[in-house]
Amino acid sequence: MRGQAKSQPEFLTLVCPESVVPQDHPLREIKRRVDQALRELSPLFNRMYAHEGRPSIPPERLLKAKLLIALCSVRSETLFCEQLGYNLLFRWFLDMDLSGPAFVQSAFSKNQERLLQHRVAQKFFRAVYALSRQEEWASDEHFTVDGTLIESVASLKSFTPKDSLSGPSDDDAGNPAVDFHGQQRRNATHQSMTDPEARLYRKGKGKEAKLYFAAHALMENRHGLLSDIQITSATETTESKTALTQLRQHAKRTGVAAATVGADKNYHNAEFVRGCRNQDLAPHVAEIKGRKVEGLDGRTTRQASYEVSQRKRKRVEEIFGWMKVIGGLRRSRFTGIARTGLWAYFVGAAYNLVRLARLALGPPVVVAAR
Repeated sequence: MRGQAKSQPEFLTLVCPESVVPQDHPLREIKRRVDQALRELSPLFNRMYAHEGRPSIPPERLLKAKLLIALCSVRSETLFCEQLGYNLLFRWFLDMDLSGPAFVQSAFSKNQERLLQHRVAQKFFRAVYALSRQEEWASDEHFTVDGTLIESVASLKSFTPKDSLSGPSDDDAGNPAVDFHGQQRRNATHQSMTDPEARLYRKGKGKEAKLYFAAHALMENRHGLLSDIQITSATETTESKTALTQLRQHAKRTGVAAATVGADKNYHNAEFVRGCRNQDLAPHVAEIKGRKVEGLDGRTTRQASYEVSQRKRKRVEEIFGWMKVIGGLRRSRFTGIARTGLWAYFVGAAYNLVRLARLALGPPVVVAAR
């Protein structure tokens, strides 16, 4: 029998967002851990807001919204606020009922400085990683370091000489024509008008130069969880120096010193190897043929643990891939190192939450072939 569509919908429907979300939905495991991490940050939220005046949007709700943007690959905060008006899954995750009004994009902008001032994103990321240690998913002994590039939101057209930052102009004020053919443009003499902290950088020979930030990741080797993420200038801070700082800070936070650290050939230099030895770390660094570095020889590379570290270190590329493709970190949505770093912490926390939710389900069931 052919069904008929109702032209007149029901005026009154009793529905709860909790009832429409399947019990086995992956966001349930993520939401449980997010709520646990946010409860630990509740004293911080009390200090961030005044005790008098008009109530604001709960900070827990704004942080959850940031996570949803990364988890669901929403391309902008404006689009997320639009979807919040009709997306029941989003409302359930944010603990909102159906009658509550959706907030607007300016709510994120107005709270940006507050989040930066109190380092909320960084503390939330640390709280999520602390959950992985409590659940005994993370290793405290074996780590991997690596770096990647995050493209700036600024255009190459905005990269102009520092002594003439007025910029090009023609009939098209929004997208002026720029001819920099034959000009030698360098970070020492030029600067982006849109994002002054972005630096012109080229990945390698034959690659085009773009405006970038540098992202530095510290990964634990047991299950490939992100232990730390930092955004720095693409040219003013070396990968080796940042990695050593991350390892030292991680040991100070956890109270446990790492035993080994894996890395690719970019870390095969005296600065990194010597820094690892000073921290009583075994530098499991991929060697560059023909280069001799004191502190890294056959006594290290012949160990079975060295081969394990070299195999495990490749998993850090999975983190970068997820953060760039799913989390939208391939190109920064914000200007400046601080704001880009704030977003990187939320994307990194989202990645760890996805990993923890999958680990909690256990290994996949293997079906024997008949």
